[in-house]
Amino acid sequence: MPSVTLPAIPRHVPPPPTQEPLDYADLPIIDLSKGKTPEGRIELSEQMRDALNVKGFFYIINHGFSQAETDRMFDIADLPFNSVSDEERKLYSGDIKEQMSYEGYKPRQYWHIDSGVRDEIENYNIYRDVERREHPKALRPFLPEIQKLIEHNHLNILHPILRLLALGMELPEETFVEQHPFRGDSGNYVRFMKYWPRSEEDEAKTNNVWMKGHTDSGTITILWSQPVAALQIMSPDGKWRWVKHIDNALVINAGDAMEFMSGGFYKATIHRVVQPPQDQRGLTRLGIFYFCFTDDDVLLLPRIESPVFKSREVIRRYADADAPTMGTWRKSRTVAYGQTQLQKRDNGIEEEIIHGILQKHYN
Repeated sequence: MPSVTLPAIPRHVPPPPTQEPLDYADLPIIDLSKGKTPEGRIELSEQMRDALNVKGFFYIINHGFSQAETDRMFDIADLPFNSVSDEERKLYSGDIKEQMSYEGYKPRQYWHIDSGVRDEIENYNIYRDVERREHPKALRPFLPEIQKLIEHNHLNILHPILRLLALGMELPEETFVEQHPFRGDSGNYVRFMKYWPRSEEDEAKTNNVWMKGHTDSGTITILWSQPVAALQIMSPDGKWRWVKHIDNALVINAGDAMEFMSGGFYKATIHRVVQPPQDQRGLTRLGIFYFCFTDDDVLLLPRIESPVFKSREVIRRYADADAPTMGTWRKSRTVAYGQTQLQKRDNGIEEEIIHGILQKHYN
């Protein structure tokens, strides 16, 4: 069989990891390759169950992409920011408020952070079917590789995670997978994301917070680990701790929809992004994400048939009759984030009501 020659691309050279003595979160590392046997899946489901009950985040290793394949994807992820002119960017900017989605570019300074300071974060978001809309010229030769990345995230990473989460609740393995079909009607997308440095004045006004503490709106978020430290999670003791970079690892967390559907058994994890440590300040930070959602018509109802609720209470954020669909919740969160006027409380938490559900932001 002839070898496949991939299109040439500028190399993204990541900076070295920070050497600062940061207070890192102690997160479990789950070896996904162990899930090939029934016994291995039981072991992993227990690890994952405990991770999302106690820590909120976990790492995945041996996920099916080699280091070289991952490096190549970061090369591609940088293209929307280093190889597309400002004029062309405008042509492919998403109409977030009208379309209620992030498809295309999310420009810098779209979100309000604090004290009049807006974000310096740029996204390029590609939904599950890369052919459903046109993309900037620089990206077009690489669409088959991006499609492969999306399919790999969905079928080889998300679906195994969902099977393990179902087992952790003593449900049939395909319970959550059936709600996340690859060819269904959902808002799953890959995000290439670049954080640009900010002025010292803006850092002072926001207390070095680049993206305030929040939970994700979907079921599972997959982050491809990269070396610029900035991500922090709120630990069970209420302290913010850093997430450490691990080469070719994934960082996984649950979002609101998974918390809703699991009756609070799996908790949506509060996390934020802050200014990098001293030895990485002034660097840009390139990220690859895959945001996962059920089909849009799925009602976000708790799986009360799970045997785990024989010994624990189902936690509901709304009455069953008021349950939103995934599409309603996803679109409502997308339109509101960084745009609405938040109510500040004395404890520093900011609140808003979305579809009748209290949503909190932490600064």
